[in-house]
Amino acid sequence: MPAAGQVVRPRGWTPAVFGQIQLRGIAQVALSPSPWTGLFFTVALFAGSWRIGVYGLLGAAASTGAAAVLGADRDGLVKGLEGYCGCLTGIAVVVRLGASWRTAVLAVLAAAVCSVLSAAAGRLLGRVGLPALTAPFCLVAGALAIALPTAPAAAPPLPTAGATTLSVAELGHAFCNNIGQVFLLDKWYAGLILLAGLLVASRTAAVAAACGSVVATLTACAMGLPADRITEGLYGYNAVLVAIALAATFLTLTPWTAGYATLAAAASVPFTAAWQTFDQPSGGSPFTWPFVVTTWLFLAAGPALDRPGISIEKAT
Repeated sequence: MPAAGQVVRPRGWTPAVFGQIQLRGIAQVALSPSPWTGLFFTVALFAGSWRIGVYGLLGAAASTGAAAVLGADRDGLVKGLEGYCGCLTGIAVVVRLGASWRTAVLAVLAAAVCSVLSAAAGRLLGRVGLPALTAPFCLVAGALAIALPTAPAAAPPLPTAGATTLSVAELGHAFCNNIGQVFLLDKWYAGLILLAGLLVASRTAAVAAACGSVVATLTACAMGLPADRITEGLYGYNAVLVAIALAATFLTLTPWTAGYATLAAAASVPFTAAWQTFDQPSGGSPFTWPFVVTTWLFLAAGPALDRPGISIEKAT
């Protein structure tokens, strides 16, 4: 998930360098190359659950290691671009199956496959000027979610006839959980730690994430989506990532791109709800597909739009 920012290429592969690469791999889930952001994110993972923390680190290390062995681009390795899909895959596996040695083996293998799919996605999508984002994670985790034997998922509740009303406490939890669910975290304080991690690297990214969370909550309430799922952040995490991608990473920030990112964040909410309903019969999950597809579509539309910051020739 390429992100803006310069990363100094190391002269040797020391333990400190490996540690920074690992942290950058976790930070790149939110399009940040900062190891400090990765450190905050790691704290948030362990705050949510030690299992999520351990498997997130394991997945990031496995995908980065596999990419290094297979000869992936060294600059991409140093920036953490080979670690973020593996991190999310490790988390998705342990959330679904629980912690065990079998789960650990599966997480390592799945994360290693992510490194191959990342190379393929980068090569194919690079021809049309689009980033791979978390598509490799979605492909691997989505296949596992359908293939692994687990209890059938409950059908998502139907929307209500009117707008959904949330209490002040529920609005606060929704704001935080929209950010936390990026890493499949359901603890509101983990979302605040993640937001602090974004703020360390980029105020623009932090503000974009916060605005994306607010837009998602308002959109979900206007749609009459179930209050408990809004509060859990299940409709808003894709909007958070979309806002970061469009307002703080791939497009030049202008009033036009801010509005464009807001529209995209709002559009990702019904997309997420529809994807949840679509995947329910097979026991699957949308994961971050709504973020990926929404961002691709809005970036692809850029060259056809003549507004400051939006009309770029291609995403880089």
